[in-house]
Amino acid sequence: MNAPGAAPDDGGMTSNEPSVVVAGGGSAGHVEPALATADAVRRLRPDARVTALGTERGLDTRLIPARGYPLELIPPVPLPRKPNLDLAKLPLRVVRSVRRTRAVLREVGADVVVGFGGYVSLPAYLAAASMRLPIVVHEANARAGVANKVGARFARAVCAAVPGSGLAGAEVIGIPLRREITELDRAGLRAQARAHFGLDPQGPVLLVFGGSQGARSLNEAVSAAVPALTAAGVSVLHAHGPKNTPAVGITGVEALSSSHPPYHPVPYLERMDLAYAAADVALCRAGAMTVAEVSTVGLPAIYVPLPHGNGEQALNARPVVDAGGGMLVADAELTGETVSSLVTGLVGDPDRLAATAAAARRSGHAGADETLAATVLEAAGASVSGRTRT
Repeated sequence: MNAPGAAPDDGGMTSNEPSVVVAGGGSAGHVEPALATADAVRRLRPDARVTALGTERGLDTRLIPARGYPLELIPPVPLPRKPNLDLAKLPLRVVRSVRRTRAVLREVGADVVVGFGGYVSLPAYLAAASMRLPIVVHEANARAGVANKVGARFARAVCAAVPGSGLAGAEVIGIPLRREITELDRAGLRAQARAHFGLDPQGPVLLVFGGSQGARSLNEAVSAAVPALTAAGVSVLHAHGPKNTPAVGITGVEALSSSHPPYHPVPYLERMDLAYAAADVALCRAGAMTVAEVSTVGLPAIYVPLPHGNGEQALNARPVVDAGGGMLVADAELTGETVSSLVTGLVGDPDRLAATAAAARRSGHAGADETLAATVLEAAGASVSGRTRT
């Protein structure tokens, strides 16, 4: 394998237009930062050619073309967590995927590869390194995965969402987010957002969501808290998940006038921007993307980390909580009484609510997309201010 950083040895096309390849396929947590970075690259260099690597798994074939980027499919390389038959098949899968990725990089005349972890990043890093192409790594989670640990060994630059990712020398920049979130005017959209969901235009609103499929413990706690919340004048916008049916006592639903229902359950939130604008406080999990979005829009939050895994979600939320932008509650300690007490205590103190919102916004990283895009273009040897290569 040749050392990364030298000129490509596989016939990359010569052009004044930088060719950027983003590798972030698989889950939305990988795809969305990749697309936000791609958008920022195009803003900084409108002549840039951006190609996305992805797989037929997950959301790649739906999300990436919809955003206007060419998608090149490569064989996925899932990394088994335990010794099994898949582990024995791993070397052959890597070889096949790297071979296909090298072909894509040659076809698009890649100048730089930026990876975000996930199924496609490992073959992207290995292919780019073998072709001596510059590599940029972004780690969204509090603890880096195997793919990014490998990629960081070859990378020209390494960026991370939060401190302590485990990647040596990583620059903490936050997570690249779409402009609809980073430029969201919550106050300006408040009336429209509340009308959209049929919420009380004046009183405080609690937003509850647990990811696209919902979260059972959040659903149960909120259902138990609704009577106390509505009695205190707090409306609830509750995204409970398409397969879940919330169980809410009728006393809670009757607490306010029927013209502005205090409890508004929905299976899924199509417009997260309006949900953020409608809310005064959020109750949510602490996935990397959730923490990044909620803090960037300046929404005070009660974070309830997923109780499984390696404790990563608590680490995702810790910088925001330490800055005063939210609270952490263990999943096992989440009850209806806890929810109602924390929410009413926060919304009942306007000064505290405003201070928490300001702290949340300060802890966010609204410019992460352009920070990473500039790093990527610099690694490619491309000028950001002009339209000529350096």
